[in-house]
Amino acid sequence: MIGGLFCYNHKGEVLISRVFRDDIGRNAVDAFRVNIIHARQQVRSPVTNIARTSFFHIKRSNLWLAAVTKQNVNASMVFEFLLKVVEIFQNYFGKISEENVKNNFVLIYELLDEIVDFGYPQNTDSGILKTFITQQGVKSATKEEQAAITSQVTGQIGWRKEGIKYRRNELFLDVMEYVNLLMSPQGQVLSAHVAGKIQMKSYLSGMPECKFGINDKIVMDSKGKSTEDTKTKSAIAIDDCQFHQCVKLSKFETEHSISFIPPDGEHELMRYRTTKDISLPFRVIPLVREVGRSKLEVKVVVKSSFKPSLLAQKLEIRIPTPLNTSGVQLICMKGKAKYKASENAIVWKIKRMGGMKESQISAEIELLTTDTKKKWTRPPISMNFEVPFAPSGFKVRYLKVFEPKLNYSDHDVIKWVRYIGRSGLYETRC
Repeated sequence: MIGGLFCYNHKGEVLISRVFRDDIGRNAVDAFRVNIIHARQQVRSPVTNIARTSFFHIKRSNLWLAAVTKQNVNASMVFEFLLKVVEIFQNYFGKISEENVKNNFVLIYELLDEIVDFGYPQNTDSGILKTFITQQGVKSATKEEQAAITSQVTGQIGWRKEGIKYRRNELFLDVMEYVNLLMSPQGQVLSAHVAGKIQMKSYLSGMPECKFGINDKIVMDSKGKSTEDTKTKSAIAIDDCQFHQCVKLSKFETEHSISFIPPDGEHELMRYRTTKDISLPFRVIPLVREVGRSKLEVKVVVKSSFKPSLLAQKLEIRIPTPLNTSGVQLICMKGKAKYKASENAIVWKIKRMGGMKESQISAEIELLTTDTKKKWTRPPISMNFEVPFAPSGFKVRYLKVFEPKLNYSDHDVIKWVRYIGRSGLYETRC
């Protein structure tokens, strides 16, 4: 695993030096300074091999943080560890700077002793670390505090402490999806996928257990609802998903239910990706006609394909123009359009647009005559928007809360669910 961890300032002076294994010597410190910090050419790669030693480094403001190893380690895990170290330092003393590192010298070494053991990362949760390492040093903990520390370090629920109380028990759920699309000029979908995440805000007393149901095809089929109507209308096929550490994966694999004890406050519960049966909120129909070599006629129609009762917001369509554009005349039915010469694009903005509506823009582009015979490549038309539904068809079937100790039931909890669909890379070739 990691052989050592070093922190340098912009001059290459070592601020923090911690060696975890015997195979890393003092010469490793000098090797990084000479080959990376004082290198004549800029070193772009975050991973550097010098004399059979691998250096993984990140830079924050004017400080370099480097992990050193002679073993064949997982690079992504080392970078994840370095970022966690930075996050812990920030939680303890704010901004990462040379002055702050020098002022918190003893604390940093104390933290490193808790975080890493013989080169293996151990506990990187700042919430747990703060229960027994304070900014002034180690507190003489009472028996109750020691018991709480032991249960949090060795127990399963490190992300939530006991004794949380609220006057009103509330649970907010945001289903946020980003639609990515590439469409041909003829309206054929070349590639499309939805990247979604579930953001949760929990203000619940005690140690509640939440159960969460989604309309995934695997879940629906396991419940015995695999009818044709279910498959076509309500169930969606999730290609892959990733959960917060609070989710009990064993229950998800056996019972296909998402069961968890939520962290207090805001957190990301789940990420998922789907590629099938995506309800595309908008279709962009472009028509580009070249009139000789000095003029270009562009017409773009935007059609919404969701329910008429819904309303899309923050629409922005970017229509690219050739580099030799001298002037643009615009006519648009709705919203405001402007030619931005610095961006070589016509930017068309619409505040709101209802479902099953359409709007169009016409543009006459005057071109300067050039000597180059190279044809204009016609970059795709891109679009930004926000809609109040999940384009993948993702639905929250149920959300239940159980807290037996404090004697409040699921009916006493105020629950809110909101769906937001946004554009990712939403492009149409013209």
